[in-house]
Amino acid sequence: MITCKQILLLVSLELVQISALAAGQCPPPGYGLPELFDIKRSGFVVGDDQERNALAIGLLACLANPDPAVRDGVVYEGIAHWLRDDSPSRRTIDSLFAGLMEQISAGPDSNGFRQPFAALILSEVARTDRMAETLTDAKREKLVEAAAGYLSGVRDYRGFSEAEGWRHGVAHGSDLVLQLVLNPHIDADQVQRLVAAVFSQVAPDGELFYHYGEPERLARATFYAWRRDVVGHSAWAEWFEAVSSPQPLEGWQASFSSQAGLAKRHNTLAFLLVMHLYATAAENEQGRYEELDNMVMQAIDRVTGG
Repeated sequence: MITCKQILLLVSLELVQISALAAGQCPPPGYGLPELFDIKRSGFVVGDDQERNALAIGLLACLANPDPAVRDGVVYEGIAHWLRDDSPSRRTIDSLFAGLMEQISAGPDSNGFRQPFAALILSEVARTDRMAETLTDAKREKLVEAAAGYLSGVRDYRGFSEAEGWRHGVAHGSDLVLQLVLNPHIDADQVQRLVAAVFSQVAPDGELFYHYGEPERLARATFYAWRRDVVGHSAWAEWFEAVSSPQPLEGWQASFSSQAGLAKRHNTLAFLLVMHLYATAAENEQGRYEELDNMVMQAIDRVTGG
């Protein structure tokens, strides 16, 4: 016998197929916040497949919820758990893709939560595709465009707040790029567009000093793009030369005369030093990482005057 709750969930599922943002109701139809927290405490166990699939899609309406216990603790953790557990149907993955693409492209909400968390959950959708080929080539191309456009366009650099939780747009955008560059179905041109977006955020204009781990996430995406070995040496050399350029400063010595200059030097070196760590700590494959580290060390020398 189908209960009222199941009917509501099935109706919600159908609505999401038409509009990726579903009914915009948070919590989703048939649920209250206490029940969602109970599901989290259970390890996100939802025994009925249809109910679990509908709930995963319905939770997208909570993506910009101001409560981090909901936004991060239930929405992200729940959807990521189900995607990694191989439990969502292909139809559900398609709906998640559509809903998240709409949200990452819709522009920032007033609190700045929606886009970073859309990027973070899209990284899980991209991971699922990497593991099981759940997206078409056309959808992968749309995702590459969205990922590159979002990451290069981030201007809200807020990270963690004890009251509001995480935003972390640069890091979440880098996580999405990471999952894409790891995918063998992403070609050289797509990898280059993604890496260009990463490099655009290494040292943003202004007086921002990264301190929420952004250089590590940017470097990780860059390192695994390098490991794909689909982009030529000359392109990488140009990128690292551009990253280590002092422009618009006359030279790196001038960075010590302004907050903006100091921020540029701090952020650039933080990224390059993590790249050096990746290149030297990873298991070497026929000298390829030595080639990477040579470029990284040349970039560090340009910045430090070594």
